[in-house]
Amino acid sequence: MGLKTTSKKNMVCKLKKSLYRLKNSPRQWYKHFDSFIREKRYTRSHYDLCVYYNKLPEGEYIYLLLYVDDMLIASKSRSAIDKLKKDLSSEFEMKDLGEAKNVLGMEIERDQRSDKVSLTQNEYLQKVLQRFNIDGDTKSVSTPLAPHFKLKATISLTTVEECEYMTRVTYTSAVGSLIYAMVCTRSDLSQAVSVISRYMHDPRKGH
Repeated sequence: MGLKTTSKKNMVCKLKKSLYRLKNSPRQWYKHFDSFIREKRYTRSHYDLCVYYNKLPEGEYIYLLLYVDDMLIASKSRSAIDKLKKDLSSEFEMKDLGEAKNVLGMEIERDQRSDKVSLTQNEYLQKVLQRFNIDGDTKSVSTPLAPHFKLKATISLTTVEECEYMTRVTYTSAVGSLIYAMVCTRSDLSQAVSVISRYMHDPRKGH
């Protein structure tokens, strides 16, 4: 950036630290975090580069999930979690939000009696219904896509009214919302989403 003082108009500022909203800031942040966490002997997952884990002496594991600058820590060992939090706090400015109740639009439900953890997206899906003006009293079905329900790419727009109607339909956005639910918690939507995704380039009223 150029200095606006007349005496130094031919000089520039040298940036010594990556700042928010600069193009390369997320990359620099990730490189710094990755270097730090590896020094603590955590292993980066080969399947997801934002998942780190470490095997504890007692045989259990501790996992750290990174999403931009949000972190989720999971382990059966409370002491290991506390130690990791302390290590992170020594390097980064942190705010401990306590026991996780939601992450990335998913609610975390714990059943202590049966020792189970469940993920749901009830709140997210309610917002999706509201965004696309779908009445909460709509009847549910046992299968997301009935066997007799067939779609074709050749479905035509027969009237001017239908063409006008489709200009107001956010088909791509609706399918994208369903894809996120399918990937996270609703694998039962896979077949239905697979079918409707084929027509995102040119959706018709029948779709």
